[in-house]
Amino acid sequence: MSLKIRLSRAGAKKQAAYRLVVADTRSPRDGRFIEKVGTYNPRVPHDHKERLVVKEDRIKHWISVGALPTDRVARLFSKIGLAQAPTVNEQTKKDKPRAKAQERLKAAEEAAKAAAEAAASGEAQA
Repeated sequence: MSLKIRLSRAGAKKQAAYRLVVADTRSPRDGRFIEKVGTYNPRVPHDHKERLVVKEDRIKHWISVGALPTDRVARLFSKIGLAQAPTVNEQTKKDKPRAKAQERLKAAEEAAKAAAEAAASGEAQA
């Protein structure tokens, strides 16, 4: 059985609050869980004491048993010192322009360099 520490949505429509639960990965997001280990309320200010309430001893127990926090939960835990923040891999192809656009950008840069060199040599001669 693969366990996750994850957020389970609670609260009214457009007024989300979340429970931190330990659940089997195959169970639905808001469905069956093993144990409730805390709460998270994103609607209160960041420095408010009720924004993130956790049972640290139970979380440490479940992590020692093999439960893995989701990325979002790991980021929350990193703010209170229970886990390391997950690394974000920003090396994707989708964040760059396509090949022809990159060629046009390179050509424009080369033209700008040539113009700058020509202007610099023109000033040096004058």
